[in-house]
Amino acid sequence: VFDIPFTSVSSFVLLMSSLTMVLAVASIVRGDVHRNRIWLATTAMLGAVFIGGQVYEFTTFYREGLGYTTNIFGSAFYTLTGFHGLHVTIGATMLLVMLYRVFKGHFDAEHHFAFEASAWYWHFVDVVWLLLFVLVYFLV
Repeated sequence: VFDIPFTSVSSFVLLMSSLTMVLAVASIVRGDVHRNRIWLATTAMLGAVFIGGQVYEFTTFYREGLGYTTNIFGSAFYTLTGFHGLHVTIGATMLLVMLYRVFKGHFDAEHHFAFEASAWYWHFVDVVWLLLFVLVYFLV
């Protein structure tokens, strides 16, 4: 039932969001607010694209007969990937809050701890997806 090429592209999108997050952090450390806004908005958008892909995948699987209660695999699949999707959604929301705060001038080259904490969360979510992707799509 898996569409490995689709999920691979979706995974690539999420991994690229880690790169854009690194660029966002580097720009705030340099005090480049303009580029920070661009990279931060791009990161949030890539997260939203990933979530859109996950919703599409869930809908497709459900239509093909894989429901949450269909079997143990369905339950495990939707639980693992669904919780991850929830965390990506929380992370994207955090990024939008950080973007709002950047526009309000809350961060500069010396004061940006909350920004970096959000970046660490985002990177953690990406690493967790790599593990889930390999575990769920290739090892099960």
